[in-house]
Amino acid sequence: MSSPSGSSPLFLGLDLSTQQLKAIVLDKDSKIVHEAAIHFDRDLPAHGTTNGAILGPDDGEVTSPVAMWIEAIDLLLQKLADGKIEFKDIVSVSGDGQQHGSVYWSNASDKLLASLDSTKSLAEQLSPAAFSFPRAPIWQDSSTMEDCKKMEAEVGGAQALADLSGSRAYERFTGNQISRIRRKFPEIYEATAHISLVSSFVTSLFLGRIAPIDISDASGMNLMNVLTCKWDSKLLDICGGPALRAKLGEEPVIGGTSLGHVSDWWVKRWGFNPECIVAPFTGDNPATVMSVGAPGDALLSLGTSTTFLLSIPPSSTPPKRFTSSHLLAHPTSLETKIAMLCYKNGALARELVRDQFAKGQWQTFNELVEATPPGCNGIMGFYFPLPEIIPPNVVGEYFFTTDLIKTTVKPPLVAESVPPSIHPRAILESQFLSIRSRIVAMLPSDSPPLRRLVISGGSSQNLVIRQIAADIFGMDVYVSATKEAAASGGALLAKYAWWKLLNPNGTFEEMTGREVTGLQCVARPRKDISDIYSGLVSVYGICEQQVVDIWASRPRN
Repeated sequence: MSSPSGSSPLFLGLDLSTQQLKAIVLDKDSKIVHEAAIHFDRDLPAHGTTNGAILGPDDGEVTSPVAMWIEAIDLLLQKLADGKIEFKDIVSVSGDGQQHGSVYWSNASDKLLASLDSTKSLAEQLSPAAFSFPRAPIWQDSSTMEDCKKMEAEVGGAQALADLSGSRAYERFTGNQISRIRRKFPEIYEATAHISLVSSFVTSLFLGRIAPIDISDASGMNLMNVLTCKWDSKLLDICGGPALRAKLGEEPVIGGTSLGHVSDWWVKRWGFNPECIVAPFTGDNPATVMSVGAPGDALLSLGTSTTFLLSIPPSSTPPKRFTSSHLLAHPTSLETKIAMLCYKNGALARELVRDQFAKGQWQTFNELVEATPPGCNGIMGFYFPLPEIIPPNVVGEYFFTTDLIKTTVKPPLVAESVPPSIHPRAILESQFLSIRSRIVAMLPSDSPPLRRLVISGGSSQNLVIRQIAADIFGMDVYVSATKEAAASGGALLAKYAWWKLLNPNGTFEEMTGREVTGLQCVARPRKDISDIYSGLVSVYGICEQQVVDIWASRPRN
């Protein structure tokens, strides 16, 4: 649906994710008036990607072609034009990119960006000359273990790095990607004039010059002090030596900032308003927080992996940092932070249990969940088909008999002694209790209680899983009508930059009225059952520690 020219101002949000480039256009009332998407594998097959990525020759190397992303932007704008979008009504643009990916600009990039010819596409003019490295390492990359070990050793350990940057060293984090390129391809590093994140790469295309990195996305790099939101000199030196600060550019910037207006190329080629604001793009997880979460909300994504996001309000004490979770800067507030938990074994593990114990049918899975009492008759299970992130690197299945009254755990059970019917409920309980057990530790002592849980992802459509989540977390569960939460968050950040011109001291929450449109309550906690799960939180912690101890003491070949 298009908006007639001259009507409500429009706000454009782009989401450059792993598999697609998506656009959301909002009107002044934050209603979606148009959507469009380019699917990389389907629409740009010449680049040879699978799910938007290419596996490299080195173990764990995963990249995406930068040229593919640029071609996708050209195609996306044509789709928007074909949808009769009046580009002159767009007053601000922002968006997000997949976190942790990095783009390497050549020495020719400044001149090329500043002199774009409106008779030619972006791809014709920028690729490959504007880039010193034609591929962008992305979040799936895990080829940087050597660099991670070096960083933690030089900083003083994993906890010291988490205290400083918000996270321990992760293979996918950009600082370690930069370190690997400098180590393995020194000629490429030397030829690199600028390094962007995926988010600031797109921002740069709109500005016609290299854009600064947003503070929230920068906190997924292991390079920024997460409390001050400034680059840390020691971390920069470890990863990139004395040249890295100049390659990254100015200090990270807060969202809602007007970085300038769109370059002439956008005005002349597509008819954008020359006064259209370009605001900082952020990472996909922070953008999702801006779209479907308000203060006091927790967000739970139940996709292939499981991600839990929690806004931590300003407090009299610094937020806690852990080696098992991430602390990110908030896109629009220097005092607010975002805590994030990531689990590799999400939907995959649930589907394996479904296939093995519920005949591959979700209906049977749900029936078994409802036929098993909370607490699974004193059995707690752990399911890690893939090396887990929390607890780190653990693989396998582990089962324990628990005594809730005495808060004790007996020695591990063999899998064959566990009744097959309890596995569907057991996997849901263990996955959700892992998160529940960490929420209190992440929140400051003076923080108000959480008010609701917003869930998304494929499993969020399962009515039984919704109810289990409400019971275990003890919160009302909501789903959002917005399927493209990240792109919508980007469009809201675009609106915020425009709104700030009229309300320079206003906050994002004041703009939105501290509410999120399109949320629907789908489950409420049952107090008697929630009380049972509250008692299981400490029991879960005891069981998890036993799993960690068993894994650490396993025989090694």
